[in-house]
This record gives sequence, C-alpha cells and structure tokens, in this order.
Amino acid sequence: MPAGRLELRDARTGTSRTVVLEPFRLGVTPVTAAEHGAIEAHGAARAGEGGAHGAVRAGGSGEHPRRDGAGAVVVSAVVEVSTVVEVVEVVEVVEVVQVGHVVKVGAENDAGVPAHPVTWFEAVQWCNAASAAAGLRPAYDVVGRRVTWDVASDGYRLPTEAEWEWACRAGTTGPTHGDLADVAWTAADDVEGPQPVARKRPNALGLHDTLGNVWEWCWDHADTARYGDYRSLRGGGWADESWSCRASVRRGSAPDAVIEDVGFRVARGAVGRAGADAAQGWSAAADRERADVRGPLPVGWTPLREPSA
Repeated sequence: MPAGRLELRDARTGTSRTVVLEPFRLGVTPVTAAEHGAIEAHGAARAGEGGAHGAVRAGGSGEHPRRDGAGAVVVSAVVEVSTVVEVVEVVEVVEVVQVGHVVKVGAENDAGVPAHPVTWFEAVQWCNAASAAAGLRPAYDVVGRRVTWDVASDGYRLPTEAEWEWACRAGTTGPTHGDLADVAWTAADDVEGPQPVARKRPNALGLHDTLGNVWEWCWDHADTARYGDYRSLRGGGWADESWSCRASVRRGSAPDAVIEDVGFRVARGAVGRAGADAAQGWSAAADRERADVRGPLPVGWTPLREPSA
C-alpha cells in the first residue's frame, strides 16, 4: 500500500485528526480457511498456546449475531466518519453462551471462504505463527492478556485502523469505493454465510472484500475510555445492511469474543523504530490518555486498565 495522508474523525468526541502513513503491505483478501489451516498444519500455531484465552461466542454456527435474541452481553457498533457522511452510533445486544477456544476453518469445499469466527487474540497468535513459519520476526509479544506490537518487525500483523481505512478507500472519498452490489457481500445478497473471497470486484488497489463478507479485526482499541480492552472491527459482514458496510464504520468487541461474522486480514511492514509505541495512526500514549477518565463514570463505561500478565 502506498504512503499517504488520511483524516479520521472520532464520532463520540467530535474531533478529527490527520494520520500520515508509511508504505505497508496488506493481504489482497481476508485470511481464508485454507490459509488458516495451513499454518495450523505447519505446527507453529501451538507455539503461542500458552497465551490462549477462553472465548465468548455470539450466536451459533451459521448465524449472524444481529439476528439473535437479547442476552447479557452488549457488543458495540460505533461509527466514525472521515468524509461527509452520516454519524451513527448503534448498540447491539447479542445472546451469548460460553464455549471452548474455537476457530472455524471450514470444510474442504469451504477452503476459499474467510476463516471465521476468529477472536482478536486468535488473530494475533495466528500472525505470530505465520511469521515463524515464514522465518520472519513475530510482530507481537503475548504474555497472558497483554499484547505488545514491535512496530519495527516485518512479521505478519493486524493493520491499524488508519491503514485499513486508507487501503479500503483506495483514493476514494465516499462511503464506499464502489457500488456495494459489485464489491461486497451484504444483506442485500441474502446469503447464509461468508462467501469465497475475490468473487466480487476489487478496489483500485486490487483488494477484495474489504467491505462486506466478514468484519476484520484491527490492532487498535475501539475506545479505551468507554469500552475497556475492546478492539476495533472494520468493513461489515455478509448479513449487514448497506449502512454498516462503509469505509468509515467501526465496530468494537472484546478481544476474546467469538462472533460468527468476524475474520481478519493481515498486514506486513516495519513502520517505526524498535521500542516505539506509536505507528500508523496508533499511539499507546493516546490510548492511556483517553482511558484516564476523572470523576464519576457515565453508566456502562469501563475505562481500560493495564492487563495482568
């Protein structure tokens, strides 16, 4: 992906900021079931098993969480805009049940669909396993729930939100980079699950399925003041309406939540010096500052606290 400049707007605080991006690499498609399974077969996926986490599953296999009954856990869908589009904030209530640590990689005839459902922790561990398999220095250090990113590493990683949006937009400034019927699997297609990747038209940078099909995890926290350790999701899924499948839409969820329409796309590229805690629009200092909420907390707010090892 080329270097560039992107303006991001925070819908909750009503602020904007300009992000300057270094060049980086990004997967042409989300990681597929076949790709996910190949790394597991290589044996490297077990290397990070000590940092594995239990999961919360939203909905059952083949079901979109939006269609479930009301339950005990709230999954936020927060919309940010970087162009002149409607600002919306939505809260979904989804039914949850406790299950084991699961990644669906699909049957042989589903090898081309995006790997799903995948938790944020699982995506991070898969990136490290893929780096090890390729002889690259892993991008992440995982100790318990604490994950740190070596921004000088050339290993596989999750894109930052700014990288993801820059790549998705591919030079466009509207809500989508093309007509959704041509570029994205959405509720309008009335499909029962994710579809094989690259069946619809790519954007101008050659990327497929950035909108629709499955939501994609990013590195960034969703909002460290309001949603604690929730991480950001981008792009929309196969059962989402058009308003949710836009380049500017954000959704946040817990890093150990398993949600049927969630997958991930990998990035690569050293984008900072060793030891730095900021890169490509993300800053650990900004996360801490945002989480430093003084005085009485609004109902439901859970500011981020340093995770235990």
